[in-house]
Amino acid sequence: QVQLLESGPGLVKPSQTLSLTCTISGAPLTTDGYNWIWIRRPPGKGLEWMGCINYRGSTFYSPSLKSRTSISRDTSKNQFTLQLSSVTPADTAVYYCTNILDWGQGTQVTVSS
Repeated sequence: QVQLLESGPGLVKPSQTLSLTCTISGAPLTTDGYNWIWIRRPPGKGLEWMGCINYRGSTFYSPSLKSRTSISRDTSKNQFTLQLSSVTPADTAVYYCTNILDWGQGTQVTVSS
């Protein structure tokens, strides 16, 4: 069974960089065919696909977030990381990591001074 767990700060100040880590158990990051995805849900809105890193380490980003987003991985720790720069209150959301079949529980991130 694949399990994902998000971790990171719950509060970030405007203009700072948000950094979240997803720790995976039950499957290696390099499992053939898997995409490891970051998705968020702002309050009162639907899910927003932010980007992903695939099993080969290639990254893909939402065009609307591409200039501020970076996704990387550490295969030795079986983790992948989201960095979102220059955050504003509009980036307040519950952030999820997923491979679409399996989901983390989500972590609330609030952007506020």
